[in-house]
Amino acid sequence: MRVIHLETGMHLYGGGEQVRCLIQGLSNQGVENILVCAKGSAIAQATAANDVVEIRSRGDLDFFLYHRLRVLLHSISPDLLHVHSRRGADWFGGYAAAKCNIPAVLTRRVDNLEAAFAARVKYRSYRAVIAISRAIEALLVKGVGLSQSRVRRIESAVDTERFRPDGSRERLLAVTGLPDDVDLIGVVAQLIPRKGHDVLLGILPALVDHYPRLRVLFFGQGSEAGKLQHRIRKLNLNEYVKMLGFRDDLPCLLSGLDLLVHPARREGMGVAVLQGMSAGVPVVASNVGGIADVIQDGAQGILIEPDDPPALIEALKCLLDDPELRNRLGNAGRSHVEEKFSISRMTESHLTIYGSVSEGRL
Repeated sequence: MRVIHLETGMHLYGGGEQVRCLIQGLSNQGVENILVCAKGSAIAQATAANDVVEIRSRGDLDFFLYHRLRVLLHSISPDLLHVHSRRGADWFGGYAAAKCNIPAVLTRRVDNLEAAFAARVKYRSYRAVIAISRAIEALLVKGVGLSQSRVRRIESAVDTERFRPDGSRERLLAVTGLPDDVDLIGVVAQLIPRKGHDVLLGILPALVDHYPRLRVLFFGQGSEAGKLQHRIRKLNLNEYVKMLGFRDDLPCLLSGLDLLVHPARREGMGVAVLQGMSAGVPVVASNVGGIADVIQDGAQGILIEPDDPPALIEALKCLLDDPELRNRLGNAGRSHVEEKFSISRMTESHLTIYGSVSEGRL
């Protein structure tokens, strides 16, 4: 089977990382994968695809993308097109495939609401729409009105070989320049409002009064970087918070954390949560979107309601005061992702859908 994967994101954030993992798994199963991505994107250098085609992609209003994709699909003649991203690709990819009589599927990774009529027009060109969580599945069926038979749920996966409990504490301390007696909390997320960095910063002054050795590391980049830096200075937290930007070496650092915190207001699935669990790090996360599909409260981590500072403080204190609990949750999280969120499991689920689409059963 020859599959074209269309991913127009520039960075290896959660969605791009999932495409990389899927292509890796499909390649191991003998699928011929062709990645079509934006010029200069990070995934072009990180994929196991048989071939990489870089194209111009200027976002939702790039109407010429439809023509470029039509020409490309006609020249390659794949068995199937899998569209993984938005930024216009979700509109133009499906209709370009339909024009070339090539079956297409779309993965929806975000849980934001769409105008029902426009969404139904967009999804009309796809044989199947893949939701990465129960929350997104419900949005597609109940919110947009897609037939349940066209919506298939496949949870995200994590590369458990890359993200593993490997004793990376010394590497993380070397990168940050911190002493070895600190308590390290990490947030791995784009610096955008819905990820909730501001919620954690709001409680941090009270928290460091009680835990003076506490240090917080922000991994990620985004539009809120300047605002967050300003707030860190305003709250006199420069000594306690480090902004490390986007790190390609995150798999080599993550297991050095004592805790991973994900205080998001909305979340499609939460790849960073999966990565932290895979690295054996106990997690505190908001009970939003697909995170409830990943963590059972008290079993593999602690769930709190979004925008609830008292609950966040209580959860963090609970774990900071109890090393045995941190160890138990970290081990349980690692075992959980190995069993439920492996690349092989995600790959087999995609192959099932690809087969149904190619054979006309979807």
